[in-house]
Amino acid sequence: MVRKAASGSAVGNAIEAYDFQIYGVASALVFSQVFFSNVPTSVGIILSFASLAVGFLARPFGAIIFGHFGDRMGRKKLLIISLLGAGGCTTVMGLLPTHAQVGVLAPILLTFLRLLQGIFHGGEQGGAVLMAVEHAPAHRRGWYGSWAFLGNPGGTLLAAGVMSITIAATGDSFLDWGWRIPFLISFVLLGVGLVIRATVSESPEFEKAGGTAHAVKAPLKEVLKNSWRLVLSAIGVNLGFNAFIWVLLSYSLAYGTEYLGLTREIMLRGTLIGAVAMMMSMLFFARLSDSLGRMTVMIGGALFIACYPFALFAFMDTADPTWVLTGMIIGFIGASALFGPLAAFLVELFPTKVAYSGVSLGYAVGAVLGGGFAPFVASLLMQATDGNSWSVSLYLTIGGIITLTSLLYLRQTSASSRRLEQGSPMAAPAASKVSHGA
Repeated sequence: MVRKAASGSAVGNAIEAYDFQIYGVASALVFSQVFFSNVPTSVGIILSFASLAVGFLARPFGAIIFGHFGDRMGRKKLLIISLLGAGGCTTVMGLLPTHAQVGVLAPILLTFLRLLQGIFHGGEQGGAVLMAVEHAPAHRRGWYGSWAFLGNPGGTLLAAGVMSITIAATGDSFLDWGWRIPFLISFVLLGVGLVIRATVSESPEFEKAGGTAHAVKAPLKEVLKNSWRLVLSAIGVNLGFNAFIWVLLSYSLAYGTEYLGLTREIMLRGTLIGAVAMMMSMLFFARLSDSLGRMTVMIGGALFIACYPFALFAFMDTADPTWVLTGMIIGFIGASALFGPLAAFLVELFPTKVAYSGVSLGYAVGAVLGGGFAPFVASLLMQATDGNSWSVSLYLTIGGIITLTSLLYLRQTSASSRRLEQGSPMAAPAASKVSHGA
């Protein structure tokens, strides 16, 4: 059941990540010409990324809603609901009329669906990592927890792959109707995900803590009252990582096609190869965190994302496809040192009875402040500096410093944190690596 729970979290999360990230790919390559076609291309890209940010802004609301009921009713039911909602929104996006057909109503409908999608996705990540980590033995939490987050690069791989095949297959018709295919495919993936998630049992840690009979009445209130420092730290850790990875995932596609003159196919190839490299690297770093400790591995990852952005854009600014792909792949691998151990790291911060609320809120708010605005901010910075990439590099470096500072804060205050957070898994031997792994 440990492997089944981890696999179920990975596959289900991959499907939801596909739903969320196909929007990110389309924001860079399609939406400026389909839903924002009445403005110049550069402005259309900014508006596309603004609509992308709306989904991130909605994630904390999803985290609060799903976290509350997930801590009271159990993980499994809420994960099935989140999958249904996110997949349904993506499918409907593929049926929307364009700006040329209905005018301003088209981007309004698109943005509304993106908002709903963000709410459902906000409840997904916390539940997925809890199911994987809470089923796992203490000494393998990093390893099995990483399976849940494998769904993210898995969804990226699927999204970029489907988009690449669609572009090649539909050719000149891609902007007319071909772009709809990746969104409509979500309906098929939805059925697969539901079958998989229905076969996974409820979290044993949730049952051991008393299940629904001993659930906390107001889990969000309790986690903010007793663990607010940990929530803020989780937000900070996730902020810098999300900014880095979403510029790499989404904005780099727009940068490569609009500023460097590279083709969509080349930039999507970088995303595809990078996603595969990230999946393998995540497993390596997650297993390493079970041996060396979460903090040791994750601090190394934080140092990477703080130092690498200028090198990343140096690679890209050559406009040589080989160097561009090299820079992207290195970025995906380096960021894995943070992402691989992140699931176990987050779960081990909070007591089981409020873990869904704590993990979901910390992850979702960090994703909003980091990833939600990153492509939008990057596009604004590029326009404000006449296409000079140093401004985006500096922005990502600041995000990396925030992540590093948050990790160092947790490391330095671990003893007081354990005293303050009564009943927190941080006090348990299985979680001691989070505090003392370095």
